[in-house]
This record gives sequence, structure tokens and C-alpha cells, in this order.
Amino acid sequence: MKKINVSDQVLISNYLEGDENSFEVLLLKYKDRVFSQLLIMVKNRDLAEDLFQETFIKVVNTLKLGKYNHEGKFLPWVKRIAHNLAIDHFRKLKKRKEVYNRDEFDLMSNIPEESLNIEEILVNDHILGSVKELVDELPDEQKEVLKMRIYMDLSFKEISEETGVSINTSLGRMRYALINLRKLITEKNLNLNVS
Repeated sequence: MKKINVSDQVLISNYLEGDENSFEVLLLKYKDRVFSQLLIMVKNRDLAEDLFQETFIKVVNTLKLGKYNHEGKFLPWVKRIAHNLAIDHFRKLKKRKEVYNRDEFDLMSNIPEESLNIEEILVNDHILGSVKELVDELPDEQKEVLKMRIYMDLSFKEISEETGVSINTSLGRMRYALINLRKLITEKNLNLNVS
């Protein structure tokens, strides 16, 4: 494995010319970082391994189709693929739960909580829908941090490792996301209070 000191670009070129060992070197070079990122995101070793394999299958397919443009950014590109696959996994999981809940009729789940009347439940649903729409209007970097913090319950340390930025940058993005959400609420004159 003397090829470890060879640049990613050379390894990719060699691989595309038929040298399978070059891809093995790339895999060995980055597998720990990509796997760690996935493990932090999904918090399940088996799932992280599945997503890791999916990531490198996608990498191989993209390389073989000639759709990868090397600009010294191989690792960030691979990590972005891994990140997107993990996010896709969570989206699919959420959709499955929604479909399951919609298809499954449970009388008890349709009885509203005693503390909320039907009007309050409808207002809550409307508020949640409005907040989701506002989040979608945020800049991508702020939206990403907000979703990772709120929906995926990642710490700022995990977010910084996942996104490749410092903890302070992650905190700053979260802060600006919240500031921008407040501005959007004011601009759209939304009332997010249940009354």
C-alpha cells in the first residue's frame, strides 16, 4: 500500500484506467472519517455500515460514469454523498411512519387530549405547518444546522464534525437561523400562539 502518498486525483485516474487497487487505497484513506460521520448522524452501527456501503457504491458509479470533476475535493464530495444518504434515510423513515399512521386506524389515537379542544389541535397543526414553511425559506447552511439540532437532536459538536465547520460557526448558523425565523414571522405577521 505504498500508494497512500499518491494524490486522490492520481488514484482516481488510475482506478478509471482499470487499477482496482487505487480505489482500495482511496477507500482505506477515507473510510474512518466517512464512517464516523455516518455513525454520528444515525447513531446505529449497522445502519451506518449500510449507508457507508451505499455511499461508496454511489462514488464508484459516479466515477465510472465520468461525472466526477476533481478539484482537490474528493473527501468533502464523498462526505456530502454520505450526508445526503443519511438525510434521505431519515426522510424515508418519516414518510413510512406517516403512511403507517395514516393507514392504521386506532380509535384511541383519534381521541384528542383532554387539555386541548379540537380548535386548539387544528391551530397547533396550522402552526407546525407554518413553521416548516418558514424553515424552508432559510439559507441552506442555517436550515441544515437547525434540522440537525432540532429534528436529529445532534449536539453542536456533532453538527460541527458533520458539516466540517467549527462549533462556533455551527452555533452562529443556529443563531442566525433563529433570528431569520423571527424576522420571517414578523414580516408575514404570523401569530404562532395558541389562544
